[in-house]
Amino acid sequence: LVNRPPRKLTLTAAGEKVLQKTRTLSQISQEIEDQSVKDLPSGTLRVACAHFTAMQIIAPVLPDLLQRYPQLRIELDVNNHPVSLVGERIDVAIRITDNPEPGMIARRLGECRSVLCASPHYLASRGVPEQLEDLARHNCLHYSFFAGQSWRFLTPEGEPITTAVSGNLSASISSLLMEAAINHCGIAMLPEREADAALRQGSLVPVLSAFTPKPIGIFGIYQSRDYQPAAQRVFLDALANHLATRSD
Repeated sequence: LVNRPPRKLTLTAAGEKVLQKTRTLSQISQEIEDQSVKDLPSGTLRVACAHFTAMQIIAPVLPDLLQRYPQLRIELDVNNHPVSLVGERIDVAIRITDNPEPGMIARRLGECRSVLCASPHYLASRGVPEQLEDLARHNCLHYSFFAGQSWRFLTPEGEPITTAVSGNLSASISSLLMEAAINHCGIAMLPEREADAALRQGSLVPVLSAFTPKPIGIFGIYQSRDYQPAAQRVFLDALANHLATRSD
């Protein structure tokens, strides 16, 4: 690789080739290092979500995520009505829906399972429904942003079925409906994550357990598939892992 004349060392042709390859490898190594720095999650990630989603799905992942990536800043826009990603400069929206909006990228992160429940006092005074048809005689607390007042279930055989319901209270916040149910106002269909403590304490009890409320998808919705910032990717990965490892 090296010529060894008396006064000066020079590279042979083979040595020149080795040197060139070494320089190339060094450049590649530096490019990889530079790219890895660029790929570290950083900057502000604007996230739109509903109140339940913020408290029950996003909040549990934030401590670890923000500690792991100190250059990352998450800004939550908590609104129980869908907002325009473009108009509100939202990077990603986390939505519980069966129909993600067209024209957007929708990454499925998991599903939201619900439970039909009421307080023991309400059931003692109004009777315990035994069939879905019995719900027509009960005060059903429902979400105001759903089109129409109907609840969707899966039968014991797994067949979908829909039943119309009515009641004197609707709201866009599930925690409000839960408090109303705990205080004997009626029967509510609540996310299992939110109702879990009240069910364990006995302030709410399941109703019509043979029929399973139809699960609804949880999606991360964003505008472009061409380039996904590292901050957005690790945020969605964290939510998907959380939903996969925690039993609803």
